Amino acid sequence: MSGSAPPATPPTASRARRELTVAVGLCALSGGLALSASGERWADVTVVREPPLPPTAEVLTGSQAAPLVAACGLLLLAAAVAVIAVRGAGRVVVGLLVAVSGGVLGWSGLRAVTGSLDLDATGVTSEVGLGQAQVSIDPVATWPAVALVAGVLGVLSGALVVLRGRDWPGMGRRYERTGQPAGTTAAPARPARPARPETDEDRHQAAWKALDRGDDPTV
Repeated sequence: MSGSAPPATPPTASRARRELTVAVGLCALSGGLALSASGERWADVTVVREPPLPPTAEVLTGSQAAPLVAACGLLLLAAAVAVIAVRGAGRVVVGLLVAVSGGVLGWSGLRAVTGSLDLDATGVTSEVGLGQAQVSIDPVATWPAVALVAGVLGVLSGALVVLRGRDWPGMGRRYERTGQPAGTTAAPARPARPARPETDEDRHQAAWKALDRGDDPTV
């Protein structure tokens, strides 16, 4: 009879691992894009001062125009690790935080892309020391669009964690398999076999082993 093939991995377990990998990847990608967008140019600011002072140009980054973008990026990167570390209800809570962070991130990017982001010009004029200066702000849509994409990815990742995360494996599974399960007792140790009486053959072999080692068996 030919040997039977090893049992295949259950489809549900394989699918759970794939879903976990996708969720963690989306969460990490969303956080990375958010942090990248927060340090880039979101708006060009032109300050027209009273003559004879020349106009000046400033740049507003994502962290200045929308401070929550960088915070959401850090939270999403931390959540990518937390999704793996926790299980059960804790994982659902992490998924909700990821979805909310993605929503805030996407909303900030959408407002900047559509030109409806509230960019306060008072801080710019106070920095140059001219309260009467005319300030014009021109939004740049490239990096806000990246933040919008990052927000969509964050919402998708959070929704996947909330809906499917309870069935995914966690970091502790490998240790649970090798350790003693909770609530069970250890198997009793096997009794030692009684020592066999030494025979003449045993003494003869011991003498030859002593000679091989260079010992005198007669001593």
